[in-house]
Amino acid sequence: MSRRLFLFDVDGTLTAPRRVITDKMLEFMLDLSKRVTVGIVGGSDECKIVEQLDGHTEIATYMFSENGLVAKMGDELLGKTNITEKLGEEKVQDFINFCLSYMSKLKLPCKRGTFVEFRNGMINVCPVGRSCSQAEREQFNAFDGVHKTRELFVAALEKEFPDLKMKYSIGGQISFDCFPIGWDKTFCLQYVEKEYDEILFYGDKTYPGGNDHELFSDSRVSGEDGCWS
Repeated sequence: MSRRLFLFDVDGTLTAPRRVITDKMLEFMLDLSKRVTVGIVGGSDECKIVEQLDGHTEIATYMFSENGLVAKMGDELLGKTNITEKLGEEKVQDFINFCLSYMSKLKLPCKRGTFVEFRNGMINVCPVGRSCSQAEREQFNAFDGVHKTRELFVAALEKEFPDLKMKYSIGGQISFDCFPIGWDKTFCLQYVEKEYDEILFYGDKTYPGGNDHELFSDSRVSGEDGCWS
């Protein structure tokens, strides 16, 4: 019998963006996990992913948070990668300072707090601020769809830091992730590619520039467009 691994994105796939998993989806995933091996791969840190799963980590054997830069199998830590060790503190500060300066000049429907979130393997940049309400999140998402705030921000970063060799991945409704090239969701494959005959991935932002695209299109993976609904 072939060994198959089913990998799932979180935002937009298992749940609505930054919302808790529905009873229907939870029931499906609990049933699936009894029959196949399941892994979760998300851009958020583990705490946020667990929150969205309503604490039901038993649905997955593997937990790949921050694109797999923090990798766990059950309670066992498989690996943890740090962006400061890769770039150095001076370059990290230059990058964050530019982001804060750029955002200070933006005029948006609203601004709240937590505009830069430093994670182990990436920097998450949020023009509206991660402390915004759900209504404000949806308001910014609609505004961004028209004015391309995040796309223009990414273009400015690519122009300002061409030597950093960074990848910018727009995901969810309000932010984008910044990390060294190669640290996208394909990073998680190093922990599982030799253990399984087939790896299937389900994500929603599978188009070029979306944070599921690299894993979706990787030759080691069978990709499927997914939707939480």
